Amino acid sequence: MSPKDNKSGIFHSWPFGRKNYLLFLIGVMTIVSGYVLMYLTADIVWAPVILIIGYCFIIPISIMIK
Repeated sequence: MSPKDNKSGIFHSWPFGRKNYLLFLIGVMTIVSGYVLMYLTADIVWAPVILIIGYCFIIPISIMIK
């Protein structure tokens, strides 16, 4: 088996693609920034909104998108 065939077999069997992992990383960074904003400021409006966007929109979209 050539190295080219081996690589395509590995990447073909992964359930998520590069776009999924990139969106998931953006979601995780959004969630982390929400927690940091909540810790550093007494802002009770924007930090939960950022967390809801990360948890309820970006992460599920990164899982469902093909």
